[in-house]
Amino acid sequence: MAVCQVCGNDYDKAFEVRMGGSSHTFDSFECAIHALAPSCAHCGVKISGHGLEKDGAIYCCAHCAAHEGADELRDRA
Repeated sequence: MAVCQVCGNDYDKAFEVRMGGSSHTFDSFECAIHALAPSCAHCGVKISGHGLEKDGAIYCCAHCAAHEGADELRDRA
């Protein structure tokens, strides 16, 4: 079995994620998101979907982007 690097659970259904040349082991998508997903530059929420980006900053939605001055970004075209 493998041990989750976030919660320490020793789980027979753990999985491995390779990112940026490193390997990470998790027992759930929740732990993988907690460890690897980017955080919104405005509100800090973990972004598990696509998000919006401008000038190297990533946002969870257009509302947060607008609060940081990126008001041209839209959730929908």
